[in-house]
Amino acid sequence: MQSGISASVELHEAFKDLLATPSTRALLASINGETIVPKRTIPSTSDFYDDLSALATHLQPNEALYILIRAPNGSSTAPLTAVTYVPDTAPVRQKTLFASTRLTLARELGTEHFSETFFTTVAEELSAAGWKRHEKHVQADVPLTEEERNLADIRDAEASEIGGTGRRGAGYGPAGGKSMGSGEGVVDALKQLADGAGRFVTLKINASEEVVLADPSNPVVEGVSAENLASQIDASEPRYSYWAHEGGQILFFYTCPSSSKIRERMIYASSRRSAEVLCEKEAGIALAKKMEATDPSEITEKFIAEEFAPKQEQKAAFSKPKRPGRK
Repeated sequence: MQSGISASVELHEAFKDLLATPSTRALLASINGETIVPKRTIPSTSDFYDDLSALATHLQPNEALYILIRAPNGSSTAPLTAVTYVPDTAPVRQKTLFASTRLTLARELGTEHFSETFFTTVAEELSAAGWKRHEKHVQADVPLTEEERNLADIRDAEASEIGGTGRRGAGYGPAGGKSMGSGEGVVDALKQLADGAGRFVTLKINASEEVVLADPSNPVVEGVSAENLASQIDASEPRYSYWAHEGGQILFFYTCPSSSKIRERMIYASSRRSAEVLCEKEAGIALAKKMEATDPSEITEKFIAEEFAPKQEQKAAFSKPKRPGRK
């Protein structure tokens, strides 16, 4: 998955139970360490909109969640809607992790099980009134504001990317449903990373939604050490950065300052894979590590060293919900 995060064994098992148990309305999941783990389930009643009230009690203003929910518009073969709830007041690193992994989460669990995907930053959209308003909006096909048209274009691209899942909410994906194109000199600069340790390249997405050199006048900075790496990265806008570590290892950094605009954050997060492929496929440079940070100042020598330290597997306890009638 993007960001190096994958669905845990526990989540796969809980997801199988969700599919096999119509008496379960929803499965909530979160990111723990390097994996996505199940948190809890919500039982189903005879009324979907009443069940949304039960869901509301688990939505916090500063905590992102994946919500896999059995919606009334689903089919027998694709009964679920994949919701990504990322409130604006959640930590920025958490927001970027959830945004950049949500499409691949659906792929890993099986896109055939989902009739829709849904991204929202507002809990009210997951209320009965919010859900009904969306359904009415889709049926009426009312005129859209400029902002709504922008969001519609992006979620159309997302639907195309993950294999034709339906439109719902404010989704984000690579512009036009295609991988980002690259500007002049980008690939040549990336190829130079292999010429020696300390070489540094940083890229940005321009107004034409193309990956370009952040500083065309100085595309490859030499002599950059772990201690001064952060000073090379813009602290006001998202950036894709590449650095040649000692031993010939190339590290990739995705940074997204908290001051970035919401649309900007989501475009960079959902297009991150394009930036990685640009280096690995177009320039032929393997990436040894792929890292994320909110602010460039977080990228320290210690931060980098921790990425190379052996990681212990983290497992989250998950209790399978009891079926109705059992005690």
